[in-house]
Amino acid sequence: MTELIWDGKYGPDGKKTSPVRLALPFQDVETVNESAQTRNLMLDLFARNQPGEWRNRLIWGDKKYVLPSLLPEFAGKIDLIYIDPPFATGADFSYSAEVPVDLDKEGEQGISFTKQPSIIEQKAYRDTWGNGTDSYAQWFYETLALLHELLAEDGNIFVHLGWQVSAIIKCLLDEVFGLDNLRNEIIWQRFNFHADANRFGTVHETLWYYVRGEAAPFNKQYMPVKDSLIQSHYTGMDADGRRYTLDNPTAPAHGKTGKSMRFGDKSLSPPPGAMWRWKQENIDRLWAEGKVVFNESGMPRVKRYLDETEGTAVHSIWTDVRAINSQAAERMNYPTQKPEALLERIIKASSNEGDLVLDCFAGSGTTAAVAEKLNRRWITADLGRFAIHTTRKRLLSIPDVRPFVVQNLGKYERQAWQSAEFGEDDQKAALAQARYRKFILDLYGAQPLNGYNYLHGLKAGRMVHVGSVDAPVLPGDIDAVTEEFWKAVGTDSGAATNSVDILGWDFAFELNEMGKQKAAAANLNLTFKRIPREVLEKKAVQQGDIRFFELAALDADISCHPGRTVSVTLKDFIISPQDVPRDVQAAITHWSQWIDYWAIDWDYKGDTFHNQWQSYRTKKEPRLQTSATSTYAFPGEHTIVIKVIDILGNDTTKSIPVNAQ
Repeated sequence: MTELIWDGKYGPDGKKTSPVRLALPFQDVETVNESAQTRNLMLDLFARNQPGEWRNRLIWGDKKYVLPSLLPEFAGKIDLIYIDPPFATGADFSYSAEVPVDLDKEGEQGISFTKQPSIIEQKAYRDTWGNGTDSYAQWFYETLALLHELLAEDGNIFVHLGWQVSAIIKCLLDEVFGLDNLRNEIIWQRFNFHADANRFGTVHETLWYYVRGEAAPFNKQYMPVKDSLIQSHYTGMDADGRRYTLDNPTAPAHGKTGKSMRFGDKSLSPPPGAMWRWKQENIDRLWAEGKVVFNESGMPRVKRYLDETEGTAVHSIWTDVRAINSQAAERMNYPTQKPEALLERIIKASSNEGDLVLDCFAGSGTTAAVAEKLNRRWITADLGRFAIHTTRKRLLSIPDVRPFVVQNLGKYERQAWQSAEFGEDDQKAALAQARYRKFILDLYGAQPLNGYNYLHGLKAGRMVHVGSVDAPVLPGDIDAVTEEFWKAVGTDSGAATNSVDILGWDFAFELNEMGKQKAAAANLNLTFKRIPREVLEKKAVQQGDIRFFELAALDADISCHPGRTVSVTLKDFIISPQDVPRDVQAAITHWSQWIDYWAIDWDYKGDTFHNQWQSYRTKKEPRLQTSATSTYAFPGEHTIVIKVIDILGNDTTKSIPVNAQ
């Protein structure tokens, strides 16, 4: 077989460079649309170490880690894979964000801005295109190798590409899946016209359709019959107005002798070189249905009624599915969004109800949305936070959407990184922890501080605490920081103010507000800043592309009413301005404009955030509800958790205890 070679395909030892195969456990960060009864059942099954009911999965993470982490559970179990990877060197992860209009204010409003990609997303782009076609080929080859392992023996895969890389990727698909398993090259004509000055207008993209084995299902698809074909072919009409065309009942005999068949009371032989298309029992049925007629030369013809035809069979050139336009109801303002009609055709043709569909380049969530509507199970993943948020909103807009979970690799990805970077020997754990803290302090621009358990560094007269990799910053950590800070006062610690910066990967719910209140009571000023996921990437660190952002603050009121009824009302939301252009800040006239989406878990049990109520902005309904009410089945103590997602795609959570009577 002809093989495509690129720089990096083979290592110095002459062996092919393998993809990352580190399988990490997934963390459930949110469960959406699950009833209280099902939630309790799932908790009970988990406690008894028994498998729960299937949940569709929306995964935030790099497919480099997501795909190998799916292998232990799903190797050889995915029925259909569709991927629409980036295929243009100019592509990036930026997106257009809009500041919602303040509906209570008159006058011209509205502003949009381009949200630049995170460093993690920029790093993914560099990994893909950093060395041009060589790195793109390697990146894609590793992806295909993992997808091949995930695909079932009777599975189908569609790879959606542009003209820029289609020829290269075809060679990789042949190598991984085998040329014999190519079923179609599909040409999708996106536009009728495209103005290209010095070449033919580029109006199409390509889908390569491969299978893993001969048993892969294929369900023939049809298009509505065109009006021009109706007028030219369906020229017959019965007395009741039914249109029909006349089909020739013969087929080429290919050297065989065609047998005579009975048409009513006539026994007829086919013309020379032909044979009758149907067996006698089928001819008898058509005769009984009154569909057999004779032409002027006495040869039989069969009526094919327009209202009985399935349509025109879909072939390998698709011209009937148009790209998303600016007025489309399904438009999500996502630059690479594909039309639902395209995915509907693919999913219907190559899978059946209940089958499992995978898309590891979720984008705007079209694959998951269509799979949900067609009663398929689905797993979709994306590196972009905004893609995950867009997909979640899109799924929630589907009536009666089935429960699904939002997952990431969370602390497990960080633990793997810490072990690789700083060592994993238990006997040297303290030394590894010290190296980790120094690494974070260096990135933050702080000097290490020795001799303390909770105060790890000093920056511009402010103490610095570095949270651990595998646990959120907890209220107990704040108590310990406060106590240790005042013990350090008066020593040579170097603190010039009564201020501490708390750096953490994750933070306990409500810690931003509650922690600051507790610290203020002890005359201590705290600032909470999130350690960005970008620190896991060496290139981002080397280039100095690391920024620590302060947590947003959420204020909400809880009102208890008779009959175990509780209301939640948002009162204020303050976001750090560091990541927001000044013109955008100036366009905000009310705090609620920062919020794109918020959700409530009315009875948080310390496991996963269960999204039981939500309000979010859409093109059709831009107004955001700022209050919600729920009635508890039984009186008692409960914990309400509120999750807010701002217009930048960042989330903020807050928990509030309540006694419903």
